Amino acid sequence: MIKDQVRTQTYRNAIFRNRDRIAGKVVVDVGCGTGILSIFCAQAGARRVYAVDASDIAIQANEVVKANNLSDKIIVLHGRVEDVEIDDKVDVIVSEWMGYMLLYESMLGSVIIARDRWLKPGGLILPSFATLYMAPISHPDRYKESIDFWRNVYGIDMSAVMPLAKQCAFEEPSVETINGENVLTWPHVVKHVDCFTVTIQELESVSTTFKFRSMMRAPFHGFAFWFDVQFSAPALLSFSNNPQASYFGTLENVIDTSQSKKRANPSEALVLSTAPEDPPTHWQQTLIYFYDPIDVEQDQLIEGSVTLSQSKENPRFMNIQLEYASGGRSFVKQSVMR
Repeated sequence: MIKDQVRTQTYRNAIFRNRDRIAGKVVVDVGCGTGILSIFCAQAGARRVYAVDASDIAIQANEVVKANNLSDKIIVLHGRVEDVEIDDKVDVIVSEWMGYMLLYESMLGSVIIARDRWLKPGGLILPSFATLYMAPISHPDRYKESIDFWRNVYGIDMSAVMPLAKQCAFEEPSVETINGENVLTWPHVVKHVDCFTVTIQELESVSTTFKFRSMMRAPFHGFAFWFDVQFSAPALLSFSNNPQASYFGTLENVIDTSQSKKRANPSEALVLSTAPEDPPTHWQQTLIYFYDPIDVEQDQLIEGSVTLSQSKENPRFMNIQLEYASGGRSFVKQSVMR
């Protein structure tokens, strides 16, 4: 992840853009990993940085801090946010908490605990807001590669393998990179997260209903999910009932949703996006494929609902329940992100 230049450079830019909120202040880095964000905060003038990580990478982070002569500013704490003790109230929380599909294996719960334990009133959280999107996609090349291949394997008909191939290829969500040409409609906001107010209970189950109209005639292979996060203060984000207030990736256009939001002026906030139209990141996009594509016409309605919930089998897993209908046919797709 540290090699992900889009991710790392955006965090660095956000930290230095907020230098006036960080210089001389106390910072907590939740899930510090190698400590790079803690070091950025120290370079931005933080008086004290508490770098917290429950894994053994904290041992290496401490050595990195020593190697960069920052032991007087950065204190590495090896333990869970729930368990470690910090004497100070903190002015800033920084964390790279996002998981695939935003919420899968994310550390947002730890950020919430850190916020409630230590953040001063009016303190800053970086990133400040996050939004999860979804949209129907068409991906004939992927389907051809995984399924149609079996129709003729070196001149041999192996189509009997196709049902098993579909199960192996499409039973679970897939993390891969697509581009804007694969996306059939403007996206829908599944969940908007305000890091200043979100609760752990709010994340246990996330549901939304959606309506899309295909912008083209194409085979409809499934849904893609991606997210963006915004680095800004609370006052810089406002909500709007106008669906034209949101945009897809870097393009300002319509999203058919009442949850749409108005982004802050780019001069006031930084956005790290994992949208298909934007530079790729290690998060890529998360795709849920159907076993069989649905042919849709231009302007054809695609509607339904999706629920993302924490698995009772394992809290690290995410259950995904998709119900969708188009062209007079209804479908259900259940999958688990493991």
